[in-house]
Amino acid sequence: MVQEGCLPRAKKRFGQNFLVQPRIVERIVAAIRPVSGDVLVEIGPGPGALTRALLRVLPQLTVVELDRDMIAGLRGLATPEQLRVIQADALTVDFAALAGAGDALRVVGNLPYNVATPLIFHILEQATRVQDMHFMLQKEVVDRIVAAPGSRSYGRLSVMVQAYCAVESLFTVAPGNFFPVPKVDSAFMRLQPHRPVRLQAPLRAPFARIVATSFAQRRKTLANNLRGILSVDALHDLRIDPGCRAETLDQAAFFRLAEALVERGAEHDPRRLD
Repeated sequence: MVQEGCLPRAKKRFGQNFLVQPRIVERIVAAIRPVSGDVLVEIGPGPGALTRALLRVLPQLTVVELDRDMIAGLRGLATPEQLRVIQADALTVDFAALAGAGDALRVVGNLPYNVATPLIFHILEQATRVQDMHFMLQKEVVDRIVAAPGSRSYGRLSVMVQAYCAVESLFTVAPGNFFPVPKVDSAFMRLQPHRPVRLQAPLRAPFARIVATSFAQRRKTLANNLRGILSVDALHDLRIDPGCRAETLDQAAFFRLAEALVERGAEHDPRRLD
């Protein structure tokens, strides 16, 4: 366990909770299985516990860190040739550009709870250049991402992420493995973009719209939530019960709904995925 006095001050505005348990760091590296030649980016390295472990395996690594106070310490971990440090908000980073020509990017990070969901969607918009993602997140968020139809946790987040990726919760991490100690459990998960891509570009906006609208009021039936968008007869034509709730539908049903939206010319919606 890393001693608290050796750590920089965590900043609440960045949602920082530093991983301080070496055993968990080792478990993360074992789950990622990095090999020489991987193009890997770590988001939010903080004081660099995972960064150090990755540098023992990889000849080159890129890290993205928003907190200026962490930058000097990170740059001291390795030469610029070994470790590229980008001081930036990960939500503004072009991850596809970091992949380089012909390379598939691997992304890992201990994500602050307050930006985890928009950051995942930001990277998913560039998923064609991503090999996989491994993230430490609030366990509740992971449970929602991996949830199956019919479960209490299944919702908009589940459907949207699973449309882009195969998802897997790998292990739970107790609060005491971080400093400051968070009030919730965390979980480490893997997201692997589908190959071939399932959600093609022309279908992304209508898919996002239909999912958001279907879950707008969870207790209402699908027919009520989609009133004015797709009729009861249209739902019957799609082999979907108008009296069911969105939480009972699988991925295939949502794809059929989005395709129907496109066919009816009602697919335009300015809302983003997140």
